[in-house]
Amino acid sequence: MRERLSRFRKIACLLAMGLVSGSGLAASAGPTNGAGQADAVPQGSSSPAKGSGQLNAQALFAKGQAALQNGDLDSAEKAFRKVLTMEPQAGAAYSNLGVIAMRRKDWNQALRLLQKAAKLEPKVSGIRLNIGLVYYHQGEYGAAIAPLSSVVREQPDSRQARYLLGLCELFTKHYDDAVTQLEPLWPQESNDVMYLYVLSIAAHNAGKNDVDEKALARLVEVGGETPEFHLILGKAYLNRYQVPEATAELERAAAGNENLPFLHFDLGMAYMGAGDNERAEAEFRKDIALEPDLADNYEQLGVLYARLQKDGEAEKAFREALERDAKGEGAYLGLAKLYQKQQKLPEALKMVDAAVRLSPETHGSHFLRGRILTQLGRQKEAQAEFAAAEKTIDKRLDKERESAGELLVPNPELKQQPPP
Repeated sequence: MRERLSRFRKIACLLAMGLVSGSGLAASAGPTNGAGQADAVPQGSSSPAKGSGQLNAQALFAKGQAALQNGDLDSAEKAFRKVLTMEPQAGAAYSNLGVIAMRRKDWNQALRLLQKAAKLEPKVSGIRLNIGLVYYHQGEYGAAIAPLSSVVREQPDSRQARYLLGLCELFTKHYDDAVTQLEPLWPQESNDVMYLYVLSIAAHNAGKNDVDEKALARLVEVGGETPEFHLILGKAYLNRYQVPEATAELERAAAGNENLPFLHFDLGMAYMGAGDNERAEAEFRKDIALEPDLADNYEQLGVLYARLQKDGEAEKAFREALERDAKGEGAYLGLAKLYQKQQKLPEALKMVDAAVRLSPETHGSHFLRGRILTQLGRQKEAQAEFAAAEKTIDKRLDKERESAGELLVPNPELKQQPPP
């Protein structure tokens, strides 16, 4: 046991240094919709608005609730909008319209509706939980903390809100706060490999060695030879650039559970790292079949196709990635490089500008922008970009002196939560 724990600790500690920068959102916590994806929490009410006595409005609200429960989003939306024509202050109707928008993955619309509902029904914690879920889906982890914290204060036993809040604290590098939120879930979650892994990461970075030791020891005990344990080890090796070891662990995971979430994505990254492009493409396609909304798969396919000089397929893949995650810096950079290669310099500049806005600390974006500006004859601006690239490289080197390493691949699996 001690030898296995020591082996895992060495890998996990190296991996933990950069985990919070993983991209690619998976399902957030919430009731499942039958397809393995977590869902929003509908707002029930016996009356569509405070003090409302209109029976037809109540009947319409009940009709909308039934349609929403049955997955008939169009009928539910019509019913709730009719309720609002009768009762403009019906917070529950706005809330359920927000849920409908969430299920359609229209996050901006969902946020507008839920914020309206929260103003009308400030004491309903379920609305604030859904606002936190929307921010979480958008990758706005800092913004999700306030609404989720309010839910946890009112409902300390809310497993869903607490787990989400703990993850948001982790992703925003508030490690002490992450441990504070995650540790109380131990009685319910201590058999779950991913929970133990996340708690260990938070505790390690917070310097809480006792919690880290406890989580890692339990992880070894629970993980054993499970596919989930081999997935974690494989991912750790992958982030250490140890591709053969990563591939072996990931293949062992696949032998135990071929449908393990994100396994095929990681295998695709391993095969791509080994130069086995055909197998890499096949693995990304397998993961798309399991996780059709994960932008990382499409982005890596774009990188792969660009490497193979399949520019048309690469462009399509990058565009598909951005359809699923409009904040995908890597997809914008991929398109910028493609367009630069094709001498479509205005289009290339537009794409690299988007990447710089999303991640101004990435030296590669500034360097690429400088090269494109040079080709456009804008020498003064180009020199400013090269100078910015040098500054970001210096900052990166400083961080590397304090860190054991950096991420090689995204970590979308960390953002998949257990159901409530």
